[in-house]
Amino acid sequence: MKPVKIVPCLDTKDGRVVKGVHFVDLRDAGDPVEHAGFYQAEGADEIAMLDVAATVEGRTTRVDWARAVASVLTVPLTVGGGITSPEDMQALFDVGVSKVLVNSAAVARPALVEEAAAAYGSARLVVAIDGRRNESMPSGFEVVVSGGRRGTGLDCVEWAQRCEALGAGELLPTSMDGDGTLDGYDIPFTRAITGAVSLPVTASGGAGKLDDFVEVVQQAGVAAVLAASVFHFRTFRIAEVKEYLAARGVPVSL
Repeated sequence: MKPVKIVPCLDTKDGRVVKGVHFVDLRDAGDPVEHAGFYQAEGADEIAMLDVAATVEGRTTRVDWARAVASVLTVPLTVGGGITSPEDMQALFDVGVSKVLVNSAAVARPALVEEAAAAYGSARLVVAIDGRRNESMPSGFEVVVSGGRRGTGLDCVEWAQRCEALGAGELLPTSMDGDGTLDGYDIPFTRAITGAVSLPVTASGGAGKLDDFVEVVQQAGVAAVLAASVFHFRTFRIAEVKEYLAARGVPVSL
């Protein structure tokens, strides 16, 4: 088993890191550049930065924010939010971003995944899948877009499999039901995705205690764990999470 990656996530709005619950009630959590530098020094394997208002506001990711964060990092940086074309991706790669993340735009136009994989390689493309429980879906989970504001009628597992076929390199499923709750990762949701694809999957949404990280790795087989609140508000240090995982038999890079 490869070492499990620890990925702090910078949800960014108006140039600041924010964190909410169920994608709403956002509160300020600091400066993204300061956080990024701190997390790298703390041992983060990668950093994610999501421009959470871009799609809702009908614009692309703020490239200047990405440039500022990338400038203080040597670990990989993944950026998402409002990316709708290969040109948007190129602009981010040009300022030092390692990987791009697409979500709503890929649902609206799945060919975007195929185009991006062809242009830049699957390894630089992550597809985020925001999901919520919906018993009418075959898997029990429905894809939502526009920051969780709109249902799509698309089954999360079927969409994950299609993304893999189109050329995605990684998947980032986030449970809208668990986001920001600190109640633990949504293991049934995450496991539904990991069980349906062969791509690396990053768990996201709901980490609140150290056992949450262990459980989602052991029960859902994820390649990485993403968290925001517990790092932003210094509930846990990254080294603390890694040491806890290692002590329970989960390989990490120390």
